[in-house]
Amino acid sequence: MHEPRLTADQFPREVLSLFDQYVHGLIDRRAFLDGSAKFAVGGMTAAALLDALSPDYALAAEIPVDDPRIRQEYVEYDSPAGSGRMRGYMAWPSSSEAPWPAVLVIHENRGLNPYIEDVVRRMAAAGFLAFGPDALTPLGGYPGNDDEGRAMQRELDRATMTEDFVAAAEFLMQHEQSTGRVGAVGFCFGGGMVGTLAVRLPNLAAGVPFYGSQPAEEDVHRIEAPLLIQYAGLDERINAGWPAFEAALQASGKAYTMHMYPDVNHGFHNDTTPRYDEAAARLAQQRTIAFFNEHLR
Repeated sequence: MHEPRLTADQFPREVLSLFDQYVHGLIDRRAFLDGSAKFAVGGMTAAALLDALSPDYALAAEIPVDDPRIRQEYVEYDSPAGSGRMRGYMAWPSSSEAPWPAVLVIHENRGLNPYIEDVVRRMAAAGFLAFGPDALTPLGGYPGNDDEGRAMQRELDRATMTEDFVAAAEFLMQHEQSTGRVGAVGFCFGGGMVGTLAVRLPNLAAGVPFYGSQPAEEDVHRIEAPLLIQYAGLDERINAGWPAFEAALQASGKAYTMHMYPDVNHGFHNDTTPRYDEAAARLAQQRTIAFFNEHLR
């Protein structure tokens, strides 16, 4: 039995801001502990605050691995312009026959963790061939915890990782069980990568970036995929880039919809941490699946 899930409103805003900086490599663990020490009251140490904010992956099981609606396996694919041979997690519907429209699921800045694998299964249960590549493959793959995963991902070259995700999208487009119509959804780092793929791949059929950094303004004209852009209302760091991105999208006549979810934090879709917001996450997920149904089928 789990204790009741902690929620973001149980933490001071300053601590949430420090945690956001920590998980995105803007400060180190010591800086988080030092900065949050003054908020450690009532027997709660700064280290305990960090532990409380960190993922509990036992919670990441919206679609269990033995759910009868899906089948899944780990597969490899070639990334000749990137890391060579890559690995990821694939799932597909068990109740219908191939081919299916496909969804590429792109992880945060810490590798293919259990939360992202669960998102892959959610997409499969919704009727898609879903695939979540692991950018950490060249270093042995996701190590089992996010702290190590973040450190490992920082060791990788961003341009090489980009080529690995481009190759993953092309792998899905050419997969024998795919219709060839591929959408991409990503979170945090993965949200930024969705934007990059939309710039790089004119045949990407749809993109759904969650609280990701925006493409360079001068590249926006190259985007062909319709975008469903999902932001957290309290995410000042990422949201600061939206006005310029919106202006570039409008100037180029691009198809997009943006949803700003009020009073929720960066990472609100990740159901393994206190930043999770159930109402916003469920609405965002419903919108994501509806968007893919509209543009991939």
